Amino acid sequence: QVQLVESGGGLVQAGGSLRLSCAASGSIRSIDAMGWYRQAPGKQRELVALIVSGGITNIADSLKGRFTISRDNAKNTVDLQMNSLKPEDTAVYYCNAVVGLSSYWGQGTQVTVSS
Repeated sequence: QVQLVESGGGLVQAGGSLRLSCAASGSIRSIDAMGWYRQAPGKQRELVALIVSGGITNIADSLKGRFTISRDNAKNTVDLQMNSLKPEDTAVYYCNAVVGLSSYWGQGTQVTVSS
């Protein structure tokens, strides 16, 4: 079992930045990958960024250049740095961890970008 707790969401003006953090606890040594997803109202949940064991990252094509993902193995956290935010980035952002065939989710954190 892995427990995930997100923090760092909030309200920001367009062009601003936010940094989301996800703290993992539980069976963290068995985590294969961690990432961030987002879900806007009326839309499906979509991948934002992913980081796998070894540090390889994958950022959604539409977000490259604005979003970065990083992982601190010592602190068991994964962070999402979001720059040049746009109103269309408004969504609930969820942290995700993959352990084998199991997937774990955080409770989500709201990010609202005002125009």
